[in-house]
Order: sequence, then structure tokens, then C-alpha cells
Amino acid sequence: MKIALPDTQGRLADYTLTGTPIAAGKLPRDAVRTVYSAAHVVADPFAASDPTGPATLDWKATMAFRHHLAGLGLGIAEAMDTAQRGMGLDWPVALDLICRTRAELPDALVANGCGTDHLDPAAARSIEDVIRAYLEQANAIQSLDARLILMASRALARVATRPADYIAVYDRVLAACDKPVILHWLGDMFDLQLAGYWGSDRFEDALDTALEVIHRNQGKVDGIKISLLDKDKEIMMRRRLPAGVRMYTGDDFNYPELIVGDDQGFSHALLGIFDPLAPAAAHAISLLGQGDRAGFHAALDPTVPLARLIFRAPTRYYKTGVVFLAWLNGFQDHFIMLDGAQAMRPLPYLTQAFRLADGCGLLRDPDLAVSRMKSLLAVYGV
Repeated sequence: MKIALPDTQGRLADYTLTGTPIAAGKLPRDAVRTVYSAAHVVADPFAASDPTGPATLDWKATMAFRHHLAGLGLGIAEAMDTAQRGMGLDWPVALDLICRTRAELPDALVANGCGTDHLDPAAARSIEDVIRAYLEQANAIQSLDARLILMASRALARVATRPADYIAVYDRVLAACDKPVILHWLGDMFDLQLAGYWGSDRFEDALDTALEVIHRNQGKVDGIKISLLDKDKEIMMRRRLPAGVRMYTGDDFNYPELIVGDDQGFSHALLGIFDPLAPAAAHAISLLGQGDRAGFHAALDPTVPLARLIFRAPTRYYKTGVVFLAWLNGFQDHFIMLDGAQAMRPLPYLTQAFRLADGCGLLRDPDLAVSRMKSLLAVYGV
């Protein structure tokens, strides 16, 4: 099967599809690693509001994708940055999403984003404002008997003046948590407003503060997801975590190596890239559980170039690549996003994502993917 694709100068050349779609499998309940896919949302393309207005979702398609992930045996990280939290998805709709997922998938492994995004960072005056905002969301989610991921707070990054402020906020919020939570350290490459999180621009100092929070509240912390796109920093932190606290890799560049681990430990996974890579992730980690490291690497390593393209700088726009692949694969009928984010990556990025997804077997229906790619090219005048 062929399709004419443009290069960066607009010159067309035939591309022949070569990939074999990955066969559907299922990760067992007792998988060797705990694996969450952060899941995207599907915008309602017929909403009357402007793209930058209140979030309006296509609920049928949004929930169908969550059933797809759960059907593969993957956990779901709900209402996180992959769902455009803070970049189109507001707290009221995020809570509605959390409620629906809890109701429709009561037996699935789900952890839910809890933050302070209903508090305008510019309106925050003190860490007490931040604590109240966190507790409002935590109480709403916990009233559903649902688990929490404590997301990094833009408001806290704005008002905190020292590491002790972070410790005070997390101590108070964790004390109110009913079950152990996952902390999330999101780097400023994902969100510019989180620069200097944990009270320092120096990684080693920030690490000390994050670890102090964990040690002080060890019984309330299931693990921490670190999203800094730096495997050495993740490994450094992983080796210093107290026993029983998990490292969840958020490194969308180096996930195979970090999940396999070394003689001193390994990382579990909570990854946005596992949204488009879900079949490959379930297959690879099943093989790892069987002791087949070579098979794990053979299944997952070829996906890394695609992941590095999707998450290339400016990294915060990776959601465009995630939703583009969901559209190519028939999980939604359109390539429209909250906040108009479908326009945040150029055509050469999209055509290269098409090629790489094909190469690693992630176009589940090549005929459909080619048809949709042709329709997109027509919009660009190709």
C-alpha cells in the first residue's frame, strides 16, 4: 500500500507502508510492572463555543477509548496533562470525566489527577490558598472512592518562596488522603509555569525536598511519577526512594530501559506515550513478565523514535501527536482538539508520525489510516 507524502519543502514522494499491526493482547492482573496509560480526551467538534472556551467533550468516544485501554489490561491515569488538563480541560469537566470513568469502569485500575487548576495562579496569595484548592479536588475525588494522583500545582510554584512551603502544603494535603497517592513531578518542559518546582532550579536540591516529603508521609505515598525526560535523574531518585514507594517512569524518551531496570531496581510506568502505544506496551510488558527481556525490547524499542518525535520540544504540545494517532486509528471521527491544539504541530511532524507509527505496527487499520492521512493532506492543499 502506498501514499504520496510531502517532505519539508512540499515535494511529494511515494511512501510504501511496511508495518504489521500489533496483535491485540492483554496485560495480566498480576503483571510484573504496574502500568498506567495517561488517556487523552475527544473534543466535541460540533460544540458552539470557541476552541478556547469551556471544554466540551465527545463523551461516547472519550469513554470508548478508556474501555479500549482497560481491555488491554492497562491502568488509566485519568484527567492528567495528556487529557489537556490545564490546556483546555477545566476542573468541572475533569471531575465529570473522573465520575464517568469510575462509574463505567469500576474494576479497572484508575488513578485520577487532583490539582489546583480551578485556582488561577495569579489569584493565589498564600500556601493556604493552595492547600484549600488541593483539598477541594481531593475531597471531590475521594467521595467517589477513587484514587488520587497529586498533580504539580502552578499556584504553588507561584506563591512558594522556599522548599519548606512545598513540604507544608504536601504534609497537609497528604494527611487528608484516604489511600496512598501517586505524586507527580512534572518538569517545566511540559509546563513552563512549573519552573523551580520543589523550591529550586537545581535538580539535586529539588530532589532532596521531594524525598523529604515522601519520607515524612511514607504511608500516604504509593509512588512518584517523575516527568523530566532525563533517565539519569529518574534513576538517581529511584535509588533513594524508601522501601515500598514506587517509581513510575514518566520519561517518554527512555521508557524501555527504565521499565526493565538494573540490578538496583526498576520503574513502573505512568506514561502519556502509552496512549498511542497501548497495544505495544501491553504486549511488551507481558513478555517481560514471562522473563523474555529480548522479546520485551523487540516489541518496545522500535517505538522510541515515534515517542521522541511526539514529545519533541516544545514538549507541552505532545498531545497533538497523541490525538492525531488516535484519529488515524479510528478511535475518533475527527482531528479536532480542545483549545484548537490540533494546530500546534506542523504538517512534517504529522507525516513523520504517520511513517513511524506504521513502521512499528501501530496503525491498526492501514487502509483507514491512509484514507485519513489523505484527507488531512487535502486540507493542506496537497
